[in-house]
Amino acid sequence: MGVKPADVLRDQLRRIDGKGYKAYKDIVGGYDFKKFALYIDHVQGDPYAAPSRLRVRVKRTDCGFAKDTTETRSRTIALGDFLTRRFWQQSRRLSKGSRGSGKSGIITIDRPGQQILERSAFLINDDFVETRFFMGLPAFGRKIAGRDAEAMFFSELPEIVSTSLFFSALDPKAVYRHIETAEDADAARAMLLEKGLIAFIADNSLLPRRSGIDDRPLDDPRAVQFASDNTYRVTLDLPNCGKITGMGIFRGISLIVGGGYHGKSTLLHALERGIYNHVPDDGRQFAVTVKNAVKIRACDGRSIAQTDISSFISNLPLQKDTARFSTQNASGSTSQAANIIEAVEAGAEAILLDEDTSATNFMIRDRRMQQLVAKQSEPITPFIDKVRQLYTEKGVSTVLVMGGSGDYFSVADHVIRMTEYLPRDATDAARQIAQNDSAGRQAEGGTDFGRIAARIPQAQSISVYRRNKKMKIAGRGVREILLGETDVDLNDLEQIVDTSQTRALAHAVYHASGFMDGRLPLRQVAEKVIADIEKKGLDVLTPFVTGDLAAIRAIDIAGAINRIRTLKVSQQ
Repeated sequence: MGVKPADVLRDQLRRIDGKGYKAYKDIVGGYDFKKFALYIDHVQGDPYAAPSRLRVRVKRTDCGFAKDTTETRSRTIALGDFLTRRFWQQSRRLSKGSRGSGKSGIITIDRPGQQILERSAFLINDDFVETRFFMGLPAFGRKIAGRDAEAMFFSELPEIVSTSLFFSALDPKAVYRHIETAEDADAARAMLLEKGLIAFIADNSLLPRRSGIDDRPLDDPRAVQFASDNTYRVTLDLPNCGKITGMGIFRGISLIVGGGYHGKSTLLHALERGIYNHVPDDGRQFAVTVKNAVKIRACDGRSIAQTDISSFISNLPLQKDTARFSTQNASGSTSQAANIIEAVEAGAEAILLDEDTSATNFMIRDRRMQQLVAKQSEPITPFIDKVRQLYTEKGVSTVLVMGGSGDYFSVADHVIRMTEYLPRDATDAARQIAQNDSAGRQAEGGTDFGRIAARIPQAQSISVYRRNKKMKIAGRGVREILLGETDVDLNDLEQIVDTSQTRALAHAVYHASGFMDGRLPLRQVAEKVIADIEKKGLDVLTPFVTGDLAAIRAIDIAGAINRIRTLKVSQQ
């Protein structure tokens, strides 16, 4: 898109002042503001519609960011994240906000949370730095407020850009701290495999959050900083901060036990969020987990399409086939079984579970219940009888928060007891208890784990068109996407943390349907989408440029597809 002198935009705004709102369409295009180029890509249809989409581009030679700020992918993503936060702060400070009807006067950008995510809000390369943002073009009623728009474009926006996109306007120490923190976290995560770990939590981490809806670190002087037990303490040598110590969660089966309110679920929550990098001072910036760790929970009512859950559930009444199990209304146990099987099918390296969000009858069947209800009358093989095979045969580790059943002591490689928010090794004590006080239950898992059947999704079962033949692809909050007439519930995909990820998932599912050729398994379909994103950026997901998408994993794309109620698959 070519650029015209900025004065052309000024003249257009004055010409359309007071006209009907649709006259704003005339300003679409590129404009040269000397210090930056402005691109107006899409103008909203009325002042109550979603704000207009715009971009600002600054030449790399002008904005002053040294080559070392983007010499690695990790640094580039972190710099984009830092600049997104800065632009959001400055737009809040410098924009006058509401100017009439609807969203009039808004200047905003996709707001990051505690995680450092690759976002479509910023594009950084050797030639330029580009930010994608949103403006609510001002109106009174549905009449254009041209003079107010002129102030937004020629006064407020240039000041926001000058204080956000130029290195000279930023705190250099803060920029490099942000970049180096992300780079160190990526380096730590890359070291896990060679050290036989699935996760690492640095000493002095602050894991508790302010609340279930506030992901910032707990602001309380009594909050306990994390400190590893000597048994699990490992040292990592990171490129920027040097050597750090902390607790390693080793491959295999790890139990997290302890009394209520002693930090079990808090630790697991840090592990599930450890797939992401975090901002400096988050408290979890050096709590890292392997990328394909998956949090699993029961999810009553979810749909399941032709998933082989026979490893866990078989011999259902009425001869219902569990090797090709389908339902529109899964129970707690069948949903949790499917969630595990589908995660492994999609490439999970580790499974994270909390008994509080698990189906009890899926997790354990104790000796007394075995005596009352014989195995031939019980379709469920509990997880306790499969967790060891899951690791030895499939290479998938498990971390399990367990406060109510000591039966798992007999299958655990490591037992971590949380006491007043601090971990202590309890493996030997747990094994001694298991040896002295045998549960007396009979193993019900058979000699092997069973089959993980690859499934081939059918593109024609996924529609993004409404009854009026118009396409509709959208995210609704963090936990739902809309594809045509179909709402897809993502409530049990707990590692999606940002509404921009949900939007990206919605578009990624549609993008994935283009790879569904009747031969390619679901995992490979999802991985092809990620390969496209890595090659072409998040822009590949949408036919238009937008600044409100964030990075997702292939395993999350597969998870979203699995939850589409119209999904049809065939087993390979």
